[in-house]
Amino acid sequence: CRNTIQSMQSGLVYGHMGIVDYIVKMMKKELEAMTESGKPVTVVATGGLSTLIDGGVDCIDYVDKLLTLEGLEIIYQKNKKTAKPCKGKNVILDNPFFLAPLAGITDAPTRRICREMGAALVYSEMVSGKGLYYKQEKTKNLLHIDPAEKPVAFQVFGSEPEILAFTARELDGYENAILDINMGCPVPKIVKNGEGSALLKRLDLVYDLISAMTANTKKPVTAKIRIGFDASSVNAVETAKAVEAGGAAAVAVHGRTREQYYSGKADWSQIAAVKQAVSIPVIGNGDVTDGQSAMAIMEQTGCDFVMIGRGALGNPWIFRQAVSAWRGEDAPAPPTLEERKAVMKRHFRDMSALKGDYVAVREMRKHVGWYLKGQPGSAAFRGRVNQINDAEELMKAIDEIGK
Repeated sequence: CRNTIQSMQSGLVYGHMGIVDYIVKMMKKELEAMTESGKPVTVVATGGLSTLIDGGVDCIDYVDKLLTLEGLEIIYQKNKKTAKPCKGKNVILDNPFFLAPLAGITDAPTRRICREMGAALVYSEMVSGKGLYYKQEKTKNLLHIDPAEKPVAFQVFGSEPEILAFTARELDGYENAILDINMGCPVPKIVKNGEGSALLKRLDLVYDLISAMTANTKKPVTAKIRIGFDASSVNAVETAKAVEAGGAAAVAVHGRTREQYYSGKADWSQIAAVKQAVSIPVIGNGDVTDGQSAMAIMEQTGCDFVMIGRGALGNPWIFRQAVSAWRGEDAPAPPTLEERKAVMKRHFRDMSALKGDYVAVREMRKHVGWYLKGQPGSAAFRGRVNQINDAEELMKAIDEIGK
């Protein structure tokens, strides 16, 4: 990069505009090759010599002498309309919107539906590093990936570097694209074991865990953190720096402390602070409930990607909304009741095929409640569904919704 800048400066100073023209064309060609679609790259000339450059180079699309908001808006609107793929470390994504890891929820059937609705990357439920180390069958069952849901990130949890080093080696042979470590789970059982949000108090251990994982896998390693353990110990920037120093490819930041759990308002200003402090991509998370808020968190924090968790519960259509907003398109029509019913039935069938009817019926109860949230009569129907233990009876009950 330094040599390229010096060559371009020499070309300008000594009048060899052909050097500048050649370099810009080569840079443009390489950038276009990075995208699967090969869409054109927009070249903007800025600074005091921009007019001179534009006069001697034939591949400049726009000229803006100063880095003004107007100039940035030109770039933003251009990229928004072309909706170029997003590129992470060794992973090319369709858009910047991810399904967050949710324990007991983001299994393969749930991930597949969200992927089809537009999620660019989907995360697994939390996978125990110790569970893998001790070869627990229940843990291995969480590692199922359907080809239709790729790319998938496996999220693991633990607090011992040697265990997570083993975990990284073990998962290197699986089909996940990314390996993520949970540093934000607020559940008391996890925290008491020194895992999840407890790691926010041990930045030395944060560094050691990331280092152990990156040294034992060829895949990108990321981390999901909260902004601090409580209001008196907000340390999102320091934690993110430790994650980056350990060799992570990206960091996801949930804008709440551990003590907040999921209450109160997410503090997006802390996500913005992290974005300013680190050079790795930042994934914003918290209070994203529709397409508008998905765009708002990007615009207000500068984050590179957006992770959607509770906003996707019973509402996989949120990804369709977010992608449309990102592309500058009109908001899609909300799902009809019949569409909700069709997705519910498909969700249950996929869950039954993966886990068997007994487990699927019991796990689907909560999903049905989420799918019907805000619909007329939903409270009474949830009460009815919670009493159902038979697969055929559950499918029949879904069919009868709205009749």
